[in-house]
Amino acid sequence: MNLTAYVESRDHVCCRCRLAALNPFLNAAGHSLEFFSAPWWWERLFGSGPPHRDACILQRYLPSALELHRIRRSCESIIFDLDDAVWLRDSYSDKGLHSSRRLRRFQRVISMSDRVVAGNRFLAQKAAEYTDAHRIHVVPTCLHADKYPLAEHTNDGPIELVWIGSSSTLQGLECIRPTLESIGLAIPRAKLKIVCDRFISLDLLPVVAKPWTESGEAPELAAADVGIAWMPDDDWSRGKCGLKILQYMAAGLPVIANPVGVHSEMVQHGVTGFLVDSVEDWIEAVRTLARDPGLRRTMGLAGRRRVEAEYDIARAGQQWLRMLDGMQMARMAA
Repeated sequence: MNLTAYVESRDHVCCRCRLAALNPFLNAAGHSLEFFSAPWWWERLFGSGPPHRDACILQRYLPSALELHRIRRSCESIIFDLDDAVWLRDSYSDKGLHSSRRLRRFQRVISMSDRVVAGNRFLAQKAAEYTDAHRIHVVPTCLHADKYPLAEHTNDGPIELVWIGSSSTLQGLECIRPTLESIGLAIPRAKLKIVCDRFISLDLLPVVAKPWTESGEAPELAAADVGIAWMPDDDWSRGKCGLKILQYMAAGLPVIANPVGVHSEMVQHGVTGFLVDSVEDWIEAVRTLARDPGLRRTMGLAGRRRVEAEYDIARAGQQWLRMLDGMQMARMAA
């Protein structure tokens, strides 16, 4: 099949992890995938128009009725790929979560899509309100596990926590600032590495700022001791697909996270890390891992094995190929 993907940008993490990484598998099966990013959509759709394709992939984008009509005319099928609760505003919006405009556009694009690829079951359940369930495929965000070196966990000195993410999600760390300060007070030798394009500072927990680079993210994670994650308990968070958790586990790090959304599915409490809620639970989890490098190593290896078994990019590639084969068979039978 000849596929065109409309994405926010080719370098955006969602495009890199959910679509661009699939290219080797698609090409090997005889498919082709071409990317267009904003503002190229507009020129292609309202200028000369894109060449006619077998399928257009809309990644997270909620087009207007006119845009969707033009896209529909440019391809045989539409595939909508989402790894966020795009019918909502984010957790930190001053306007609140709910947006009637976003929801209307979401309803429209889901109902007009031939297939929906959802990053988790919560997203799939929402999509099922507006289309037939057989059109929906749950394909979690995946990664190349072998691109992540394994943490060694040989030191019994200061413990280095690590958080990785974008500047937009850095607000989550701000929300748990009192918890982080309490960890710094209770465990004086602890420190926090932040891998991002922006940073916060703390009074009681030393922060190590590491500017994010695509080539540097994996070794920076592997050089730390424990990965941490936190999300607000709301529907925007339940739409998240847990990429940072997967990155921590791929690097062989135990994970400490709050039990919201996919955190509860990905982190096996007591096996690959700890699910914690209260400040006291956070402190106890950090203290436990700080004094036991062997436990960190055991949990980290368990997490790595789980990524390799359930979240490796080859698994996502096979799911996409089965879906595309099904679409081709349905078209031939029509």
